[in-house]
Amino acid sequence: MMGKREKFANIAKETLEIVKNGLYVNDMKEEVVIEDTIKRSVANTILYTPKDTDALLTQIKPDGTSETIIEVTNDSTLNVAKRLRREGFDKVLALNFASARNPGGGFLNGSSAQEESLARSSALYETLISKREMYEYNRKLKTCLYSDYMIYSPNVPVFRNDEGNLLDEPYIVSFVTSPAVNAGIVRSKESMVAQNQINQVMKKRIEKILSLGIHHGYETIVLGAFGCGVFKNNPKDVAEYFKEAIHNNPKLQNQYKKIVFAVLDFSEQKQIHNTFNNVLMK
Repeated sequence: MMGKREKFANIAKETLEIVKNGLYVNDMKEEVVIEDTIKRSVANTILYTPKDTDALLTQIKPDGTSETIIEVTNDSTLNVAKRLRREGFDKVLALNFASARNPGGGFLNGSSAQEESLARSSALYETLISKREMYEYNRKLKTCLYSDYMIYSPNVPVFRNDEGNLLDEPYIVSFVTSPAVNAGIVRSKESMVAQNQINQVMKKRIEKILSLGIHHGYETIVLGAFGCGVFKNNPKDVAEYFKEAIHNNPKLQNQYKKIVFAVLDFSEQKQIHNTFNNVLMK
């Protein structure tokens, strides 16, 4: 019997074929053409250097007038994005918890963290490989704090659900791709100077992610337990960074109508989900 990893690797290969061909056949035996949508998305994908993301933050005016609704839910990024589309948001932005060094993380090998799920289910990978500079830069860095490079991928077609099944009709989500600090490696292998930078780097990166969405006119964004998996950031700390940015930064306050934290937590105790809920919903 095929293991989960092998199954996901096969789905990833099939996804690459679908993107290359610009179409797929759904369960109703209908041909669904997504070629133009993919081409437009790739053509409009933007690479932001750390200097560019610095500028994004300074350009925003502290004039937000939305009473931001915050929600924490034990669900996947794509399920939440799809629901927000159904709720009437024309433009939905989602954070891709990125590998700093490999586009799509390990999705071609069948890995199954958040980024891999996004890459398997959509044309996201095609947009990321068009902007390799971010990955090359992070590979050369001597620190796993990584950089504030980001990739903005607008209007990406999503054509699978989380189980890997093809959808009757695709839907559109935009992505901001940014790596969290790999806190586990920094703490175990890097200097005290680097270790003491973790909090500040994560806070600033989160501010920049939120700034990018505001700059591009998004009223809703899907966030989550950014860097709380294999990168071993403390969930309480990360939830606090988000809370501080959303509520205490005058430039970021009241800019979004709705911010949803998709914290998919399969554990029995639901510790990460509950931590985010406790910090953000107080």
